[in-house]
Amino acid sequence: MCQNDPNSKGLHNIKLVLDNLNESIPQLSIDCVIFGFNNNELKILLSKFAEFDLWALQAGFVRQDEDIDFAAQRIFEERTGLRNIYLHQFHVFGKADRPTSDFLEKKLYKSGYNIEDFPFLKQRFVTIGYYSLVDFQKVVPANVLMFEQIEWFDINCLPLIAYDHKEIILKALDTLRTTLDYSLVGFNLMPETFTMNELQKLYETILDEKLSRNNFQRKILEMDILVRLEKKLTGEAHKAPYLYQFKKNQNNQENFKQDRVKKRMEKEGDYQI
Repeated sequence: MCQNDPNSKGLHNIKLVLDNLNESIPQLSIDCVIFGFNNNELKILLSKFAEFDLWALQAGFVRQDEDIDFAAQRIFEERTGLRNIYLHQFHVFGKADRPTSDFLEKKLYKSGYNIEDFPFLKQRFVTIGYYSLVDFQKVVPANVLMFEQIEWFDINCLPLIAYDHKEIILKALDTLRTTLDYSLVGFNLMPETFTMNELQKLYETILDEKLSRNNFQRKILEMDILVRLEKKLTGEAHKAPYLYQFKKNQNNQENFKQDRVKKRMEKEGDYQI
């Protein structure tokens, strides 16, 4: 858990957000779904609005002079302290009836504020969804304006979430599961070395289903993305399992993805050799 400086808490920070909006592309935002894996649980990083019992994704605006992908990287770095992490743009949320902050109006009124003083809260925003896959142990969560706490939550035990952020989370999770074979999530969610069993637990947690040990091991080894180390896991009562690490080849992910697409097209008869 992280907490802001008390002097920076509260709804008055919305005025500072408005200043940032003046330098940003109007009515365009980025919502970031930051996944982390720990203790066989898939977690997500959420922030709590100051003075309200509402949580939200890590979000931000796109500055007039920056690329969209760069804006997403900036937001991730601000919230996690990590650089050069894996990002995936998975969906654009642009329904005409996307919820704004109407649900905050009553609470603003009770706190002595008028929603008309913050017109951007009632504007329609188109948001670009990104998800990231991070090493839980390396993240240093950091708060930003309008928020007072930032915490990891189990994906199956989420608090009350603002806007349509729950829909965004579910879409990100569905995309993650659909592309799991070639997204190689372990590059960012696993430690430097790990056992085959630990990697299988990661997949089972994300897919929310049990996998056959033999089938999983065969599938992973066929992907040719692992290096088996001579060193084994110590402290085991029985036969110690081997330790693995991912190959240090940044082209693994793209090459494997292209190979999977090619094989699928060959199977469907759409690919000519």
